[in-house]
Amino acid sequence: MPLICIRELFAAHQIRCTRQRAAVYEALRDCHSHPTAEALFKLVQPQLDGISLATVYNTLEALCRVGLVRKLPTESGCCRYEADTDDHLHIRFADSSEIADVPHHLGSQLLENLPKDVIDRIEREMGVKIEGVAIQLIARGSAPKSRHGWSDSACRESA
Repeated sequence: MPLICIRELFAAHQIRCTRQRAAVYEALRDCHSHPTAEALFKLVQPQLDGISLATVYNTLEALCRVGLVRKLPTESGCCRYEADTDDHLHIRFADSSEIADVPHHLGSQLLENLPKDVIDRIEREMGVKIEGVAIQLIARGSAPKSRHGWSDSACRESA
């Protein structure tokens, strides 16, 4: 996405567009491996001389607050991030801190079959409006590195 489009996207979400924010968002948007802040820092550091890890963390928090980025906590305590904020499913691998997207055609089948009456009841009983669904499946084993586009070598890191 060209910088002008990112500027418009940020403006639509009422967030200031800085060079650092645009670079972090663009790197995350182009990455499909749910990187940590540290991994994103390593990606953007060569193009942004002088950027700090704190700036990356602050940028990610700002982008999460306005809904442009999703934070995915892991059991290990670290968080991973993604720019795909559409409803979709994740698999969290219990033996590592890796997270993978469930292939869309499978995840959408599960999401489409959630009982609407239960969602409606949750809204009524809790006095809330459900705006989205985030489901995380827990798996044993290692995250596949080549199937379904789950891994992106530019973003791969050791867990």
